[in-house]
Amino acid sequence: MFDSLAEKLQATLADVRGRGTLTEDDINAAMREIRLALLEADVNFKVVKSFTGAVKEQALGADIVGKLNPGQQVVKIVSDQLTELMGGAARELSFSPRPPTVIVMAGLQGSGKTTATAKLARYLREQHGSSVAVAACDVYRPAAVDQLIKVGHQAGATVYEQGTDQDPVKIAAWARDRAISEGKDVLIVDTSGRLHVDQELMAELANIKKAVKPHDVLL
Repeated sequence: MFDSLAEKLQATLADVRGRGTLTEDDINAAMREIRLALLEADVNFKVVKSFTGAVKEQALGADIVGKLNPGQQVVKIVSDQLTELMGGAARELSFSPRPPTVIVMAGLQGSGKTTATAKLARYLREQHGSSVAVAACDVYRPAAVDQLIKVGHQAGATVYEQGTDQDPVKIAAWARDRAISEGKDVLIVDTSGRLHVDQELMAELANIKKAVKPHDVLL
C-alpha cells in the first residue's frame, strides 16, 4: 500500500520538478493528484484536505508562480508537510531506565510492519548493543508468525511466539514476562495490521497496550 502511494507521489513530484515554470493551475493539478493518491491509500479525508490546503497555501505564498525552476521549492514544501503530517522531526526512542523497554508496532496491513520490526531489532542490537526479543502477536495474517520467526532470527533477535491459536493480548503479556525473566533490554511487539478502522482490532490493540505498558508505540 505504502509502496504504491510512494510511487504515485514520486511521479507527481517528478512532473512538478521537471517544469520550467509553474502556474497556479499546475499547482492545483498537482494537489489533485496528491489528494487522490492519499485518499486511495486510505488516509482520512479531513487530513488529506488539510494537508493539500497547507501545501497549496505555502506554494502560492512563496511567490513561485511564473518564476524559473520553482519545482524544487514545491517538492520541498510537500516534503516538509509530509514530515509534519507524520509527526514532525525525527526523535529518539524512549528507553526505560528499568529494562525491558517495550515497543509496540502498529499500522495498516501490508505496510511492512513485520519487516520494520526486524529492522528495528537489528538496529538496536548493532547500534545500541541491546539484547532484543520480538513478540509475534499478529495471529490473523497467514504466515505472519513464520515471517517474524525468519526475519527476527536473521536480525539476531529472540522470537517469542505461541502460534496462531492464542489470544494476542495473552501472548503479549506472556512475552513481556518472559523478556523480564530473561533479562532482555528491549521487547518489540508485532501486532496485527488492519485494512481499515476495525473496532474489534482497535480494542485488541488498546488491550495489548494495557497488558505490556509500552514505552513507545511506532506506526
